Amino acid sequence: MTESFLPSLNGVTTSVCHVADQLRASGHDAVIIAPRAREEMPDAYSGFPVHRITSLPFRQFDVGLPSGEIEEILGNAAPDVVHVASPFVVGARGLRAAARLGLPTVAIFQTDMAGYVRQHTPGSAGNATANTTWRWIRRIHSWADLTLAPSTEALADLRAHGVPRTQLWGRGVDTSLFSPAWRADALTRALRRELAPDGERLIGYVGRLAPEKELERLAELADVPHTRLVIVGDGPSRLSVGELLTEAVAASPGRPNRPPVFLGSRTGADLARAYAALDLFVHTGTRETFGQTIQEAGASGVAVVAPRAGGPIDLVTDGENGYLFDPDRSGALREAVCRSLSSQRHLTELGQRGLERVRDRSWAAVVDRLIEHYEIVAGARGRVAGAVELPAA
Repeated sequence: MTESFLPSLNGVTTSVCHVADQLRASGHDAVIIAPRAREEMPDAYSGFPVHRITSLPFRQFDVGLPSGEIEEILGNAAPDVVHVASPFVVGARGLRAAARLGLPTVAIFQTDMAGYVRQHTPGSAGNATANTTWRWIRRIHSWADLTLAPSTEALADLRAHGVPRTQLWGRGVDTSLFSPAWRADALTRALRRELAPDGERLIGYVGRLAPEKELERLAELADVPHTRLVIVGDGPSRLSVGELLTEAVAASPGRPNRPPVFLGSRTGADLARAYAALDLFVHTGTRETFGQTIQEAGASGVAVVAPRAGGPIDLVTDGENGYLFDPDRSGALREAVCRSLSSQRHLTELGQRGLERVRDRSWAAVVDRLIEHYEIVAGARGRVAGAVELPAA
């Protein structure tokens, strides 16, 4: 059960798809419950039926409604375990329905909703609203038999806010898709010639273009000599970020760099080529519970610069596969980027070590660990069920 699914492309959707693919490869059966999309979509994924529940459009998302459809689907499917991805609205109703049906549940904490609320609500109201959000998150996850966090920082946040029965479960990366081998591809070489006609160093970001991603930080890099910013992705901040970064580059003293380039949303081989064309990957958001694009850059042999906050702390080690910068200190991002680009040899070594770090993080291995969690929860259901508090109607 997921709050987000295809055609929406985000971290939650990506994780659900990879889990489903690996469950199919391992011979398991699954049923996917997801919000109904605004466009016509197949009623199956990876050979598993997809049940679309009633939803409402909100900005660029289809938000599922917590209706009685969920309990009916779960009752008919009679699963051994209910996997609830990033529960907030649909997932809350799903956990309630599963408890009523006596079904074991594993909740995946993936989105820092409280952090987003605080970031986008000005003044003291932001803290108050974030605290309210945390109370809702704690209540939701208290209905789950087990909550899995993607990073040590996310796990610490959950425990600090009183969420019970928590453990760590990371994310895999598709090393068969993301690979340094793409650098030899003719289309990758052509893309690089187009983006860097004078041999510029390409500094890239991949991901959703939204306020919570804090892409305005990239303006610090506008005047790093002989570089060019490359943005891969789309979202509500596309125009504002484009204007900001273009103006920052144009206003740089001396001979400005080439203007930033926006490649739009890419998937599959096109996305892999975009990573492989980069010299350095920069992650800007401080509210990430994990940082999947950091792993994808690492699998592509690309060095990474990321904030010393949230999930990236687990994925980047200073001087080993990139650098972490202090998000509260002006100029720290630029310093980290310049250190990375100090020499081609250093940049190459950072990328090689990043590749080594992700070699064993296949989705197959990660989902094998997830299945172990499923089995433990299902086996312990009789003991845990008595402790589960059913929410009021």
